[in-house]
Amino acid sequence: MGELVPGGNLPLPGGAVSVRVPGPFDVSALVTDDGGKVRGDEDFVFYNQPAAPGARLRGDTLTVDPPRLRPGATRVTVAVSPADPGTPLGRLPSPTLHVTDAAGRPLARFAPPRPERETVLLLAEFYRRGDRWKLRALGQGYADGLAGLARDFGVEVVDDPPAPGQAPPDDGFLGLVNSARAAAGSPPVSLDARLVSAAREHAAAMAAAGRLGVESSDGVSVYQRVTGAGYAYLTVGEHLVSGPRSTAEFVAYCLRADSPRRTVHDPAFTHAGLAGLHDGPSGDTYWTALWARPLTPAGLADTAAAVTDLTNRERARAGLPPLAVDPLLTAAAQAHSADMVARAFYSHTAPDGSRPWDRAAAAGSTRRSIGENIACGQRSPADVVEGWMNSPGHRANILKPGFTHIGIGFAGGGRAGTYWTQLFGG
Repeated sequence: MGELVPGGNLPLPGGAVSVRVPGPFDVSALVTDDGGKVRGDEDFVFYNQPAAPGARLRGDTLTVDPPRLRPGATRVTVAVSPADPGTPLGRLPSPTLHVTDAAGRPLARFAPPRPERETVLLLAEFYRRGDRWKLRALGQGYADGLAGLARDFGVEVVDDPPAPGQAPPDDGFLGLVNSARAAAGSPPVSLDARLVSAAREHAAAMAAAGRLGVESSDGVSVYQRVTGAGYAYLTVGEHLVSGPRSTAEFVAYCLRADSPRRTVHDPAFTHAGLAGLHDGPSGDTYWTALWARPLTPAGLADTAAAVTDLTNRERARAGLPPLAVDPLLTAAAQAHSADMVARAFYSHTAPDGSRPWDRAAAAGSTRRSIGENIACGQRSPADVVEGWMNSPGHRANILKPGFTHIGIGFAGGGRAGTYWTQLFGG
């Protein structure tokens, strides 16, 4: 795998090539001719319009198949912008471009100089020379946002009306919910484009099927849509509703009953996304509102510490000594939670046949006795520990006198939304 520098280029193999930019970013692309201009707005690929002939965006990954680009296209320019609009790129980790071929083999990596006040960065461009395609590293910044970039490439940027059957993406939503949160003493949330995109996909799937559900008829859960859009979360909440005809009616509906109102007021959430569609066989409006806090290393550590503290409180009530945190057990527990999300299973036995003691040993632990609790779907450390304590088998692990150490794992995503692991050692 090669390291590209600004201006450097890479000959591409035949077939599709993918570029990925992990982190709190939105990836977009502009399909142009030799003059550097788009032929129409349909040549702008971004989260609200994730596909064009020969180019498809999924989460943080853009896949380009040059032979399938529209006639006359000779260049695809790849840009990255903060997922939180208005945030300078200089306040975020430096974006890094990873290039892979159709089989997923790494081809190149490009880490441009760290941006400063720019809000959009042109990372690379696919371009044609004769009958061959190459990739050139760029690193050019824009300070006037995605709209300014699009205008320079010939995209007409206007405030479009909603598509047929689609409610406006905000239409006062943020003001209504933040007013309700302020009255409850909770900090405001901001809209996140990835959550809006995931909400739109899920609302469309529910409308097409004519029914509400965390998992739609295509077999994809709303949580998988969130992580698929590139938002890794520490905590998540949702409202799935049919009936209200406007954003104001939808918010009023969510504030009417205790459980949905608690979600609106929850101080843990920092971001939100909303979409409503009234297509489909029933003619009803289907709404998806998503609420989340992003996953950070500090947040993950705090969550694990809270689970450990609550576990040790239960042991203290039973007259038992506290469990000490073991980094090796923590690594094994975290790997198992992430594995359950990635391979879509929920079990003490992984698809490869490994059991808790196998995973502990693989992480380097030499403890003689091993026990494991797992859970899925709970939204907080308090909820998951309470659930374990209400289950005899899990409670027995928490209160086992022979255990002296513990590791905690957490991962968001999958069909259930959250996956928790406690790994005990003695």
